[in-house]
Amino acid sequence: MKFLAFAALVAAVVSAFPAPELPAGIPRSLSEFKEKHPYTVKRSSHCRKTVSIRASQNDTDDVADDFLRGLKQANNGGTLYLPKDKTFVIGKPLDLTFLNDVQVHLEGEIKFTNDTAYWQKNAFAHPFQNSLMFWKWGGKNIKIYGNGVLNGNGQRWWNEFAGSEILDPGNTYLRPILFYAENTTGIEIEGIHFKDSPCWTTFFVTSKHISFKDVACTAESNNATALPKNSDFFDSLNVEHVSVERAWVNIGDDCFSPKSNATDLYVNTMYCNGTHGQSMGSIGQYSGEKSFIRDVVIENLWMLNGQHGARLKSWAGPDVGYGFIDNVTFRNFWNANNEYSAFLDSCYFNVNATTCSAYPSQVNISNVNFENFSGYTSGKYGRAVARLTCSPNAVCENIKFKNFNVTSPCGGEPVVICDGISGDLGVPCVNSTSPEAKAALKDKCSTAMATLPKPTPWL
Repeated sequence: MKFLAFAALVAAVVSAFPAPELPAGIPRSLSEFKEKHPYTVKRSSHCRKTVSIRASQNDTDDVADDFLRGLKQANNGGTLYLPKDKTFVIGKPLDLTFLNDVQVHLEGEIKFTNDTAYWQKNAFAHPFQNSLMFWKWGGKNIKIYGNGVLNGNGQRWWNEFAGSEILDPGNTYLRPILFYAENTTGIEIEGIHFKDSPCWTTFFVTSKHISFKDVACTAESNNATALPKNSDFFDSLNVEHVSVERAWVNIGDDCFSPKSNATDLYVNTMYCNGTHGQSMGSIGQYSGEKSFIRDVVIENLWMLNGQHGARLKSWAGPDVGYGFIDNVTFRNFWNANNEYSAFLDSCYFNVNATTCSAYPSQVNISNVNFENFSGYTSGKYGRAVARLTCSPNAVCENIKFKNFNVTSPCGGEPVVICDGISGDLGVPCVNSTSPEAKAALKDKCSTAMATLPKPTPWL
């Protein structure tokens, strides 16, 4: 994983290919993003009752009860107002699944306590990937907006989790999700900065009509030995009608990652640094369960210093599920220092080649487009700039590249590797066992990190 301005990675880089500047007009920091895409609170066309609550006096002054009371007062047509330069500390789980026609105008900061032992004992839980949640939102017609911060206070969580993996079967150190909503119809989030989530940043379950506009999501550690992990900006289970318009994401995992049973998703204009990519899935995790992702458009993306640009991933191994990914378009992707610009992984999660061969994925992939890709890879995989591997137990068809112009810092002709894909991809493609693929993968090099927006505290 590459993450923004990691000292260890920067020190390790041997630049064989000077990283070009970002294209003109592209934000290089969160402040530049906000300058380019300013969020202005719009005055409501009708008068709404405004409710205020007391702010916290310090980081242990828990106002959770006040927050709950304020939302109940604002419910059914009102607005809870949290002013600038005020912090509202939440120190206990909140069930907010009763909401109807309510708004939260956040100009200050909502901050969760970092009592890890308390939260692990008392947080809400969801069985999907052993998720914990600080709070549960739910209902109809919910809007959270403003220039404020939702702070997960994640540093202690990252310190104590360091070295572990969330999906390891033996993992018992669970971390809360910063924002969770279930059984929700119509939720809009505008202008908010999601900061330092202990685990996933947002998780939506059995919900529809979900909208983000002009938001930021960051997870930045002050400890080079304990980096943020699993801090995905967006995760979902059983959702439809999702849109993201203009987002700045600087985290250590997936930039956008709908999981099982997602339909009608649209992303437009996102800047992702240090992420695992724009990921479809993972899906097909649970034995006997069918899961799918369909009807997705993701366009106008800047992908920097990460694992991959566009990514599709499905589980392999004993006791996994089955399903499909269908009708997905990745369009207008600018890559800088990513391992692969396009990647289909049919051997997820941590499955070796022997196990993947014995228990291959059962997720079909169809009607996927990679359109207008430019920029360069990291050189980790030499001159191979994209790799698509279809499971022998699945069908992968009608997958197309159009105007695909990604280069490698290693020089020479860039190579696309494909295995098990049916039909013409629109670009030359070689099998992974071919001499061309082996030569391309062997021709490794490295390059400098793409433009660093700002130094982290240890630089």
